[in-house]
Amino acid sequence: MTDDEIIDAYRDYVILERGLSDNTRAAYLRDVTRFASFQHDEGLGVLGADLDRLHQYTWALHELGITSRSIARAVSALRSFYCFLLLDGYIDADPAEMLEVPKIGKHLPDVLTLNEVDRILAAIDLSQPEGPRDHAVIELLYSCGLRVSELCHLRFSDLFLDEGYVRITGKGGKQRMIPISARATDELRTWAVERADITAYPGEEDYVFVSRRRHRHLSRITVFHFIKQYAALAGITKTISPHTFRHTFATHLLEGGANLRAIQAMLGHESIATTEIYTHIDKTFLREQILEHFPRNMPHPPGLAPADGDAAPDAPRPDDEGWK
Repeated sequence: MTDDEIIDAYRDYVILERGLSDNTRAAYLRDVTRFASFQHDEGLGVLGADLDRLHQYTWALHELGITSRSIARAVSALRSFYCFLLLDGYIDADPAEMLEVPKIGKHLPDVLTLNEVDRILAAIDLSQPEGPRDHAVIELLYSCGLRVSELCHLRFSDLFLDEGYVRITGKGGKQRMIPISARATDELRTWAVERADITAYPGEEDYVFVSRRRHRHLSRITVFHFIKQYAALAGITKTISPHTFRHTFATHLLEGGANLRAIQAMLGHESIATTEIYTHIDKTFLREQILEHFPRNMPHPPGLAPADGDAAPDAPRPDDEGWK
């Protein structure tokens, strides 16, 4: 079989493989096709790859400036691909079994203040045809912490506004119920009136957010584009994307005292470790919490001498100038 025929067979495999989102399946196929092209340039096929060749490929991606995260996904794609080849008898040994995944640093995106969120919303001209839609999109991203793909695929059948919840289908088709604020509910009801005047294409009728021009549900690129525009109009200089609102949602909840497990459930994270990285607390807030609650930072009651080993009364404390 040719490489193209093998990749076509792999395409059928990833479509049937459970737990992969549509975006992940598409990314895996792109990664495997890219590797096949890499092999073809040397007169080789995908069946002729060994571990050294796979390492050469990941190094080539690094040399091209591909991010560690994208390289890690490419490694996952190759592992999936060669596992398929082994299971279906194309190869006798899996060369990707020992392929290493590059370490990915913790990337902490910018967080918006509540004032900045309000400024972005205020930059939307509600008199324009897309104004109510875009206003509802941003309010929902911030109020519910949705992934942009989850928002784009939101359907009217997922809305339980009278009960105060929305049903979200996340990665791997897993569903979760998220409380929705009164403000976001009002935004959705306002947009629903406008949405009723848009005739969507067959199969698109139940989507909440659609394009008037394309008559289809919004794409991630469309949402990314208009958010960047409104952020610029609001004078926001931070790097803004739909993901920024999800991160801001989680951070504001954590700073407000929400339980980390509750935030994990609302974000749809399988691992609490992901939530701990994702909900980065502002350093100023963290410092204030330590100074306020950590026993060593609390002043001794009048007339009570410090215990053995405690700092003397005239020793510098964390809130003194020398500690800053």
